[in-house]
Amino acid sequence: MSIHCSRRAGSVTPFLAMEVMERAQALEAAGHDIIYLCLGEPDLPTPAPVVKQAVAAIEQGRTRYTHSLGDRAIRQAIADHYRQRYRVTVDSDCILVSAGTSPLMLLLFSMLLDEGDEVILSDPGYACYPDFIRFAGGVPRLLRTREEDGFQPRPAKVRPLITDRTRAVLVNSPSNPAGSLLPKAWLKELAQLPVPLVSDEIYHGLTYEGAEHSALEFSDRAFVLGGFSKAYAMTGWRLGYLIAPQEAMRTLQTLHQNFMICASSFVQQAGISALQECQADLDRMRATYDERRLFLLQGLQDLGLTIKSQPAGAFYILADTRHICADSLQLAMEILEQTGVALTPGIDFGAGAEGFLRFSYANSLEQIAAALQRLGPFLKAYGT
Repeated sequence: MSIHCSRRAGSVTPFLAMEVMERAQALEAAGHDIIYLCLGEPDLPTPAPVVKQAVAAIEQGRTRYTHSLGDRAIRQAIADHYRQRYRVTVDSDCILVSAGTSPLMLLLFSMLLDEGDEVILSDPGYACYPDFIRFAGGVPRLLRTREEDGFQPRPAKVRPLITDRTRAVLVNSPSNPAGSLLPKAWLKELAQLPVPLVSDEIYHGLTYEGAEHSALEFSDRAFVLGGFSKAYAMTGWRLGYLIAPQEAMRTLQTLHQNFMICASSFVQQAGISALQECQADLDRMRATYDERRLFLLQGLQDLGLTIKSQPAGAFYILADTRHICADSLQLAMEILEQTGVALTPGIDFGAGAEGFLRFSYANSLEQIAAALQRLGPFLKAYGT
């Protein structure tokens, strides 16, 4: 008996960052020394107040279902955070808390898109965006962006792409894979287009140069994705949220009730602690990442790699390696096999990043320095 695989499932492409990591793990299991610069996985520990609150919540019996939108206390804490940080008013009933932003993206695009509807997004961009859109029946309308712009979309290039099938424009700032910020004026203009703006703000809190801005500063019609994984080193806790216009909330809530039910109760309590008690921890982590950013940036340039737009946020550097090899997956695998340094091929983020490699500095300074030492002889063999 054969198993039928739907076209929808078959359309989902492999996540190459994970493919590289899994090959690296296999090499490590075989005795090789591997340095992981391939994933956006903070190596720093979750702040102690968050862990303490989670344990206390479990001991208090907070292990049952919560409201499908999320416990009102964490929704209010998120609303308070936006008022204090961005000076915008968010109704706690317009916040949906879930197990990370990934399921929220799937629900959001399922709500916005009928078969054949379009979402405009940057190429390159986060590898999973097009798969979320296609899985919901939509069509990713890719806008090739420029390295000099940090691979961020210019509003003047976005506007002509809008058609009667366009249901949203998707942006990410600070961005993955380039670590760039969307200029304030561009974000404001994009937020005022005649279609909804979906703003993925998961890396907010990890900005080192310039000021980060929320799309909600410029429109109360935007959909904003945020969470705790990156800034608070809580990837495994799986806690994120979506802020949406009031008219969309009932549909989103119904989808969430059916497919996710609710986020983990005690993890929601831990999230409140992150927002209310951990600013000093966040400041320390951000300073650590910034030190690594500057060190890695200089190290890559010393090795002859080009970065035309200096990353200002998140924990990624997208370096041009086209003078070495045009096939980024091939190059990433050769580097892994020969040096033990795991990097993400640019093609994972779209054709616009082919020939680039993404370096993550969510690893220790010592490991980054060791990786640069290993890469030197490898790159020298290519004549760089």
